[in-house]
Amino acid sequence: MTSSPESRRAGVLVPLFSIPSSRSWGIGDIGDVGAMTRWLETAGLRLLQLLPINEMPPSQTSPYSALSAMAIDPQFIAVGLMEDFAALGGEEQLEAGLRARLDQLRATPIIDYVNVRDLKQIALRRSFARFRESEWDKNTRRAAALRAYIDKQAWWLDEYALFRALHASEDERPWLDWPAPLRGRDPTALRQARLELADDILYRQYLQWVANDQWAAARKASSGVALFGDLPFMVSGDSADVWAWQDEFRLDASIGVPPDAFSETGQNWGLPVYRWDVVADRNFDWLRERARRNAELFDGYRVDHLVGFYRTYFRPHDGSEAQFTPPDQRAQTRLGERVLQILREPGAEIIAEDLGLVPDFVRESLARLSVPGYKVLRWERQWDAEGQPFTDPVDYPPLAVATSGTHDTEPMVLWWEGAPAEEREAVLAIPSIRARLTDEERAHAVAAPCLPDRARDALVEALYASGADLLILPVQDVFGWRDRVNQPATIGASNWTWRLPWPSDRLPAEPEAVAAAARLRAWAVRHGR
Repeated sequence: MTSSPESRRAGVLVPLFSIPSSRSWGIGDIGDVGAMTRWLETAGLRLLQLLPINEMPPSQTSPYSALSAMAIDPQFIAVGLMEDFAALGGEEQLEAGLRARLDQLRATPIIDYVNVRDLKQIALRRSFARFRESEWDKNTRRAAALRAYIDKQAWWLDEYALFRALHASEDERPWLDWPAPLRGRDPTALRQARLELADDILYRQYLQWVANDQWAAARKASSGVALFGDLPFMVSGDSADVWAWQDEFRLDASIGVPPDAFSETGQNWGLPVYRWDVVADRNFDWLRERARRNAELFDGYRVDHLVGFYRTYFRPHDGSEAQFTPPDQRAQTRLGERVLQILREPGAEIIAEDLGLVPDFVRESLARLSVPGYKVLRWERQWDAEGQPFTDPVDYPPLAVATSGTHDTEPMVLWWEGAPAEEREAVLAIPSIRARLTDEERAHAVAAPCLPDRARDALVEALYASGADLLILPVQDVFGWRDRVNQPATIGASNWTWRLPWPSDRLPAEPEAVAAAARLRAWAVRHGR
């Protein structure tokens, strides 16, 4: 497979929550996408990879723990761009105490989710009350627009809004702890809930309408840069989706991964398991809806834990032996390829997160379907060859995503600090990297306590020169930053709280960002990206 100039692209991975602008409320929001993509364009970058933007429970910070596979998290609404908030007087009309909290959130170096959500909810509730009184009750043009949105998106919005209103009315308890009629979706109980919670249901629909309009505007403003999302393999058991499609999931078991080089016991993620037989009998209805929704929001997206769609590893809660479903390779191949075809049908581009313990037949299947998998520089070695040399990025196949790391790995500078001298020497022996450094620079990089800038640039440019059509770099590795987005298998205050050191709308004026953009653009031109 050969490349064309149009197919060779470079992009950056950075979570939406990490890119607040000077007008944001302590967290990156939909209105900040434009500022980020404008800087990307100056750097010759044509893709912005985000993490999931689905609504999280109030107590969660991980974008992989969602209340809905469809809804945009209201914390990402740009309050300052809301017509109803402006009609109330905007920020200038906030009480002194609220304005002080907003100033503090903007100055905080990491994301304070509790206060961000609390302050935004105050503004969102006030905006909705204004809309209800001045628009909805008077049947205005904007009220008609919301009704049209509710009708158009009813295929997912109806169940989500009811679930979200019920969840709030039940003090945010998991749906498995709700009264039996609601837990079991008794039709009479649900009809009664729709009547009693009508105002809150409308509020949830209103928020998604506002988020949808802002997202559409952000995509239009970013027309020169493709927006990529991230499709988690599974949603939380406490989600609108599992509640609405209960018989398509096993709640008596949880998914994970088997033992490997990184874990002697494997991992248990505590998430429900697909009943693939029921899913197939329903013609993959919910997965089709997820694919449709993701294609509405993104130009393309990463399929997280791709191997799980071929063979799902799960542990029954009764302590019996862990196993795969489906159990045999033929059925696994048939399932995985069917799922990937479904995800592609609505037209979005997909890339596969195929890292970790992935059997050869899965990679062969991806190649047959022309779905690119990942090539992470630090893990791409010729493991069966003498000395296990690193694979030169120029030898990566065109159908691949080249990268220096993911949101779950430590940044390149931290990896380098922890790498033994033998590993450093092996990296610098890669021909396309060796050619970019002098003997003295290589010797210095091997012995230095930190990754020197020249060596870092050589590694990054080697990825630009790689044979892979797509290059996606974590933004930390573009700048040589040490900050992590997430430390897997840990729960800590630092996970998912990192934000850029400057407001995203100040990137064009920051000398470090200006220099990085010039460097990246030069590499893009030199290597045909």
